[in-house]
Amino acid sequence: MTKAIKKQALGRGLSALLKDPENDIKSVEDKNADKVVGNIIELEISAIEINPFQPRSNFNEESLRELATSIKELGVIQPITVRKLDFNKYQLISGERRLRASTLIGLTHVPAYIRIANDNESLVMALVENIQRHDLDPIEIALSYQRLIDEIQLTQEQMSERVGKKRSTISNYLRLLKLDPIIQTGIRDGFISMGHGRAIINIEDLDVQTDIYQKIVSQNLSVRETEALVKNYHEGVPAKTEGKPKADSAFVVRETQKNTFNDYFGSKVDIKVAGNGKGKITIPFNSEADFNRIIKLING
Repeated sequence: MTKAIKKQALGRGLSALLKDPENDIKSVEDKNADKVVGNIIELEISAIEINPFQPRSNFNEESLRELATSIKELGVIQPITVRKLDFNKYQLISGERRLRASTLIGLTHVPAYIRIANDNESLVMALVENIQRHDLDPIEIALSYQRLIDEIQLTQEQMSERVGKKRSTISNYLRLLKLDPIIQTGIRDGFISMGHGRAIINIEDLDVQTDIYQKIVSQNLSVRETEALVKNYHEGVPAKTEGKPKADSAFVVRETQKNTFNDYFGSKVDIKVAGNGKGKITIPFNSEADFNRIIKLING
């Protein structure tokens, strides 16, 4: 308990140092830089801007609320990482979920590690740290690798050293970006796995790729069954079908979404249906009040 109190007091003291214009630290050579860089400091959330290099684009709302509840009970256990931009102005490098969850419960300060980095270094740090996270989907990871190639000109060998992954693993992720965008979306939404995607990618024709993707979803094919389907395609063997999906199913979904769900919930409901009739309904909300309104509608 004593250590925790001392650590928090130290963070507050360093925060005061950063707010002193006479001690504005802009590089690691500046006075008192050693007291700030790499240390845990209590930063005002209002002084932190979101990192434009953040590879994550999807944040699960339920998971975010669970994290917010945990932070409310236990505090922010793992500090976020930021880089100093200007006087009392910082940019997030990693920890956006923690920052969002802290904001959700009304916190004004969060513990943070301070880094001083240029844009390229910030991009590399953000991408490498996020690639290591377990909750990024395969396409987000692939896009992160691609950005390291396009914007930092890292080779796959250099990336392998940076992220601690085999070069073949990095290559497998990058190959996913050759899939038809519809299939990439299917991987991101969890309709098929990365293993399915790796099997489909052996077919160059994008139309054939999407045909096989539809079969995987409608017939609930395993990765091994998908590999066999691809092999049969290359060998010219006709694929077996198990019940043809109704041709007008997509039309029915669109009309139902437009005329029923959207009107009832008062928001743009997303409906995804596979050929076998299985699917999911996503109802977005804009605030806690909007969320409670939708709950009341569902509960009648």
